[in-house]
Amino acid sequence: MTENTIRIGLVGAGANTKKRHIPGFRAIEGVEILGVVNRSKESTEKVAEEFDIAWTFPDWNKLVQSEDIDAVMIGTWPYMHCEVTCAALNAGKHVLCEARMAMNAEEAHKMLKTAHDTPDLVKQVVPSPYGLKYDRYVKKIIAEGFLGELRELVVIGANDLWSDTEKPLHWRQDAEFSGNNILAMGILHESALRWSPDPVRVFAQKTLHEKHYKASSRSTQTEPSVPDSVQVMTLLDSGARGLYHMSGIDHFGPGNQIHLYGSEGSIKLEIGTDEKLWIGSKNDKELHEPEISAEELGGWRVEEEFINAIRGKEKVQFTDFATGVKYMEFTDAVHLSTDLDVPIDLPLAEYTPNR
Repeated sequence: MTENTIRIGLVGAGANTKKRHIPGFRAIEGVEILGVVNRSKESTEKVAEEFDIAWTFPDWNKLVQSEDIDAVMIGTWPYMHCEVTCAALNAGKHVLCEARMAMNAEEAHKMLKTAHDTPDLVKQVVPSPYGLKYDRYVKKIIAEGFLGELRELVVIGANDLWSDTEKPLHWRQDAEFSGNNILAMGILHESALRWSPDPVRVFAQKTLHEKHYKASSRSTQTEPSVPDSVQVMTLLDSGARGLYHMSGIDHFGPGNQIHLYGSEGSIKLEIGTDEKLWIGSKNDKELHEPEISAEELGGWRVEEEFINAIRGKEKVQFTDFATGVKYMEFTDAVHLSTDLDVPIDLPLAEYTPNR
């Protein structure tokens, strides 16, 4: 397939697929977006017309079984990720699956097992974009000892995104579609995992402050089934401690941030429309933005990485299924801890279905 056109089929064409994946694939020579299937016949035809996609399919299974499709991009909500991924891999298709990986750790492990059973196919989860710009640089200075001994990891995702109850209930507030995923916890944890040791113990609490919203166009449901406030304490494999503050109801909240505090220095990532990295050694008077060469900067190249992996030019780094399983186990551990009011050890001994 190295010299041949790679034909992509889209299962689901949401905002991220339209904004990133379709333009990303079309920028690569020898790649064709051949077909699409969306939630309804009408929405499928609308996407096909808007993006000039030649084929439409009546259901996702027909797309993944088509002999004319080489690779499947899954752009649905998490409730379909496991089923479509496993079907596509078993049908001999390479898979790029939108994040979050699955509804829960049990589904993520099923996806990983299917991936192991199809070793000749490329499998990738769309990565957290947070920190990709600075990833190479941060890993370099950590390896050089800038932090010294890591002592504390602080992960913050606090805003007022869900504070307006006059808006319709968002699908991310509905566990039927989002599973155990909460707010920005998974996406931020994935980014933190790139720079810090794995957590080995989780102790968490959660609550739901805003209990009623307007019904959405897809459902008459108005009561969220996903918490809007979560706090997590972690023990990392190195002995360092972690603290997570997740909220969707904090007016003037600090937004999304990742902090690493070490014996020799600190690193702080501020995540927004324009990410900023701050560093400071213990001898500095204040944090400062480092001078980083163009060669040390990274960025979004997910579609290119996926196609290059199919062509045998590189291996998937952001994000493989094993990493996806790690952040889904973390997500499930938070749920178990809040339900049982006890610390939960990682990796999980058992894979608990969506609770």
